Amino acid sequence: SWHGEKAVMQVSTKSQYVLRAQEPKRVSLRTFPYSKETCSCTPAKIKDCVLGFFPILQWLPKYNFREYLLGDVMSGVIVGVLLVPQSIAYSLLAGLEPVYGLYTSFFSCIIYCIFGTSRHISVSIFGVVCLMLGQVVDREVERAGYQLEPAVPSALPGPGGHGNGTGNGTEPLCDSGCYAMAVAATVTFISGVYQVRVGFVSVYLSDSLLSGFVTGASITVLTSQVKYLLGLDIPRSGGVGSLITTWMNIFRNIHSTNICDLITSFLCFLVLVPAKELNERFKSKLKAPVPVELFVVVAATLASHFGKLKENYGSSISGHIPTGFLPPRPPVWTLIPSVALDAIPIAIIGFAITVSLSEMFAKKHGYSVRANQEMYAIGFCNIIPSFFHCFTTSAALAKTLVKESTGCRTQMSGMVTSLVILLVLLVIAPLPGWKLL
Repeated sequence: SWHGEKAVMQVSTKSQYVLRAQEPKRVSLRTFPYSKETCSCTPAKIKDCVLGFFPILQWLPKYNFREYLLGDVMSGVIVGVLLVPQSIAYSLLAGLEPVYGLYTSFFSCIIYCIFGTSRHISVSIFGVVCLMLGQVVDREVERAGYQLEPAVPSALPGPGGHGNGTGNGTEPLCDSGCYAMAVAATVTFISGVYQVRVGFVSVYLSDSLLSGFVTGASITVLTSQVKYLLGLDIPRSGGVGSLITTWMNIFRNIHSTNICDLITSFLCFLVLVPAKELNERFKSKLKAPVPVELFVVVAATLASHFGKLKENYGSSISGHIPTGFLPPRPPVWTLIPSVALDAIPIAIIGFAITVSLSEMFAKKHGYSVRANQEMYAIGFCNIIPSFFHCFTTSAALAKTLVKESTGCRTQMSGMVTSLVILLVLLVIAPLPGWKLL
């Protein structure tokens, strides 16, 4: 009947639909015309990959010496001059010998010049990161049985070796300064690994959070320097409430203030504060800010050396800074379980500040930066130097502003900064009597 034929036709149509739906679909390259090119490994793609991973290979062959060289050299020299006293001071903030700060500034400038995509930021020692690192170093040094005091200059590891003397597989000829550097290098290595792989976490940190953190850390940095300004011999405090504990120790020992250190600190402030205000007021008329910090360091060094302030008045000096570089040493791998968690906030803060500054100055000057490449750049700035007695680095706003205002056009200025620090390490640093400011 007609109804029966209609039912058979409907069943037949449904069965055909089911069979067609179950048939596997064949996808040809014509469906995706660019898939073959995307998945292929051609010499052009290899070249693009290498150039993308090493940005210096892109801009260095096109470097305009006539237009860029003068500004890069001027900014590199000025930033290098500013980095010398800051490297010494921030090393002490991290609980390390002054020479390690010079090593860190030297290597970080070179490595970021090779891997970085920002033309203006200055990657070197940053006070906030040094403060965070110093807390970890103090805890591990105290846990290992050492006192929280800087190592004597004669105990710096020489060409013969470097160890910690705590049974961690290193040589026994070492004091607290040696072990502190071993801890710092290990934290630096782990921080670099985190930054290479998990730097994306920093995008969840708001500007308000970073600003509040930097403000609080700045107060702590100032507090940690008071004992050097007064010449007090008080232990370094760590953990919760360390800020209050430090001020309590300062007031308990205020009667032991070294008058020579107090007068020296007052005279330095008497020069530094007005000079900073003058630089800020006349920055539009000055081609470059006056490096008054360098003049103060040189004057204090000469006064300390020829006036024999340490011998006659017990004034604090940083001690002997060895010439050249120490042999490379790997981090202490057995310390990784103890410092792995501490390296996470250090890595996140360092990467977040670096990316924020690079994007800010890129927008200001009309070029773009690649956040993924910045992740690799700041990671390598910590991983590679950790084998050369260096500690954690990141971009620093103050030095970046100086770098930009003095005519920086490319990261060639970072190479010039490294040459200035190399000159200090080979010629100037071995001079005795470096004064702690």
